[in-house]
Amino acid sequence: MAYESKILGVGSFVPAKAYTNFDLEKMLDTSDEWIQQRTGIIKRHWVEGNVSNTDLAVEACKEAMEKAKVSHDDIDMIIFATLSPDHDFPGNACFLQEKLNIPAGIAALDIRQQCTGFVYGLSIADQFIKSGQYKNILLVGSEVHSKGLDRTPEGRNVSVLFGDGAGAAVIGRSDGESKVFGSLLHADGRFAKELWVAAPGTGNEEGERISTNMLDKKLHYPYMNGRQVFTHAVKRMAESLSTLMASHKMSIDDVDLFLFHQANIRINDKVAEILEIDSSKVFNTIADYGNTTAATIPIGMNDALKAGKLERGMVVGIAAFGAGFTWGSNIIVY
Repeated sequence: MAYESKILGVGSFVPAKAYTNFDLEKMLDTSDEWIQQRTGIIKRHWVEGNVSNTDLAVEACKEAMEKAKVSHDDIDMIIFATLSPDHDFPGNACFLQEKLNIPAGIAALDIRQQCTGFVYGLSIADQFIKSGQYKNILLVGSEVHSKGLDRTPEGRNVSVLFGDGAGAAVIGRSDGESKVFGSLLHADGRFAKELWVAAPGTGNEEGERISTNMLDKKLHYPYMNGRQVFTHAVKRMAESLSTLMASHKMSIDDVDLFLFHQANIRINDKVAEILEIDSSKVFNTIADYGNTTAATIPIGMNDALKAGKLERGMVVGIAAFGAGFTWGSNIIVY
């Protein structure tokens, strides 16, 4: 028997401590004006002390499950999208399962699609629900970037961009109008090193996962070719969403709300311009949170619900672009 899938409930969580652009001026030799003009970011939230990625995820998941009206006993799969896991292994999904007291025996899957993680994860969850194999899937996008950023003037261009946060959704069987219409997923590995962290890793020329030389070269901090990322993000997000809408015989007018990955407000504005989307139909959160990679889409979805911009029955177009390069889109009826 075939099923349709839907989002049953959404939750999100960010750390209490917010760092404004003025806070970053002191440590990164930058300015509020410089950051806002180039990114649209005003503040971001960073964890303190020993708070981990899955600690943030727990709070987002609790809200999502409460809204979905499911308990930990109802969850039969976890899909966890992150680039900043608690540990190299095992994956965050297993640590989250224990923290949420979800019974043994469920499926636990970590995916590594960076900023496109939630888009990929929603597509994966959709297929598992449609197959009938699982009934209630907990899909999580969560990041703790702050512990892996170069907080010196040398790392300014990247470090101003990223925030910590978590978003979650419970994906279950649809019993009505709400459903996941479809998804498109893409990648182009030729550009993998245009946005990446080189170390630690087993692919380094020195033959070691990590060394003092790598640390001295700051290879454990993110590198980004901003121009390449901007150009490809605009083109690929617009292409993917346009193709997906066309495949379902939809136009821009048929979509009530657009949720784009929150990396740079200029990227989102350009995508909207290319697709001729009225700005009132695009919901952005980057000013308040910065780029929380895999968490931006579910955080935005939850904020849109709280702001009254998203309601049941609305058609939502989702698009994201991230390291890999990876990109993709979803269309849902919330």
